[in-house]
Amino acid sequence: MPRPVTLFTGQWADMPLEKLAALAASFGYDGLELACWGDHFEVDKALADKDYCRSRHEVLARHGLKVWAISSHLVGQAVCDPIDARHKAILPARVWGDGNPEGVRRRAAEEMRKTAHAAALLGVKVVNGFTGSSIWHKLYFFPPTGADEIDAGYKDFADRWNPILDDFDKAGVRFALEVHPGEIAYDLHTARRALDALAGRAAFGFNFDPSHLVWQGIDPARFVRAFPDRIYHCHVKDAARTLDGESSILASHLPFGDPRRGWDFRSPGRGEVDFEEIVRALNHARYRGPLSVEWEDCGMAREHGAREACAFVRATDFAPSGVAFDAAFEKRP
Repeated sequence: MPRPVTLFTGQWADMPLEKLAALAASFGYDGLELACWGDHFEVDKALADKDYCRSRHEVLARHGLKVWAISSHLVGQAVCDPIDARHKAILPARVWGDGNPEGVRRRAAEEMRKTAHAAALLGVKVVNGFTGSSIWHKLYFFPPTGADEIDAGYKDFADRWNPILDDFDKAGVRFALEVHPGEIAYDLHTARRALDALAGRAAFGFNFDPSHLVWQGIDPARFVRAFPDRIYHCHVKDAARTLDGESSILASHLPFGDPRRGWDFRSPGRGEVDFEEIVRALNHARYRGPLSVEWEDCGMAREHGAREACAFVRATDFAPSGVAFDAAFEKRP
């Protein structure tokens, strides 16, 4: 049975859910991964209005769509981050409050706890998102950064996220971190360390997105093989390095879409990601959840890209074999 193909709505939050659902259905998607911003999925309404979650399903059902996961990247980012003015633009006013950094982090943590219960009311088992990181800005190790500072960063992560994950356990929902620069985990080593910091608790796993790995020089399929039981959700997004001898993978303080950048996101199938190997790795990991297109490509119209991406995912995905190809040659008694 093929995996469902969904569209992540985060990059479409300017569009009302009803309109986006009709569009996604016309592109051939099976469902939507609902972002917790715009009007797509509002946590406060889900908890306050007993009819709200039913209304979300009704919107989707009118267009033959389903939902398997929701995403709370923006609020999750604020849980561990050093808070500054940039966060105000991505957070609900109730989370930003007066902007006091520790207050923002605590309100973001409370919002994530509520999100677990809102997801349960919607009937989904996975919340994708970010964690933020108190130590990402210390990446380069200069000025000299001691091991104790990094240890403190992982302890801060565990101290802030373990109480959140307690609510995820109570709700019967899992949190899937999108391993990503700027987060507590951005490659295999840091992903292992994040799991260790939480003592391997099952409520925490990964939203696998190969685009954030490939431009760093990491083999995405190897990530899946390293954490087969922790792949709780899967994004389909591509990226390409465009290093020209002047740029670097650090992006040169240039915005996405600037041709001078050393890398950028691409529509699925148009970058460097080897989706063939990823599908094989996902099959080996027995992942049967959605393949969710997170469409980002500054060089392409998004409606063209989203339609093309749906067709690409369907053409690329395949079920694992239930029998060895050479079984027909086995000797029979």
